Amino acid sequence: MTLILLAIMLTAVACVIAWYLAIYALPVMVAVETFRLIHATETGFLLSAFAAATAALLSVGLVLAVLFKAKNPMLCLTARAVFVIPAMIAGYAIVHGVTHDAIDSAIALKLLCGTAGLITGSAALINLNGFGELAPQG
Repeated sequence: MTLILLAIMLTAVACVIAWYLAIYALPVMVAVETFRLIHATETGFLLSAFAAATAALLSVGLVLAVLFKAKNPMLCLTARAVFVIPAMIAGYAIVHGVTHDAIDSAIALKLLCGTAGLITGSAALINLNGFGELAPQG
């Protein structure tokens, strides 16, 4: 019983942390994958890190540019999905990492992790919509 309560408490803490860090999921995932790709071609560490930072900034800039300038609602929806899906994956992975040893039922584990992913994705969407309020009206 104590292990289950500890898992629930750690899940709540992980969800709070994921809620505040959800906005960074897309640039971090892009940066990590860009670094791995560039570094695998035996390019130096500093050049790989520079390319990763550039790609992360460009990914966020591209999403925000689409949201600010696009008139097509499907394009805006796609940009929001590109921003939210990495946050959902990160929220799912965080809670799965915390609770996979504490919960024996695979169904309960998937439901808990899926719920955490949805909460984290909604946090990213709320934060992204906060950026959308800064867009010039016109």
